[in-house]
Amino acid sequence: MRRPKGIKTRKAAAKRVKITGTGKILRNRPGRRHLATSKNAKRRRRLDSVATVDKSDYKRILESMPFSR
Repeated sequence: MRRPKGIKTRKAAAKRVKITGTGKILRNRPGRRHLATSKNAKRRRRLDSVATVDKSDYKRILESMPFSR
């Protein structure tokens, strides 16, 4: 059976988030790319961890990634 035309994964969204086995959506924290010397070590460590996406954004992200469920 052929895939329906027009349903595609938005690759920009797929590269930014990860969907766990339980259905949570994980994202990276912003602010880590540059100007790291002006941020203290505790802040840099906190920026290194992943965060969960807010529930209000779940619908928008899952619409962008139709084959991820």
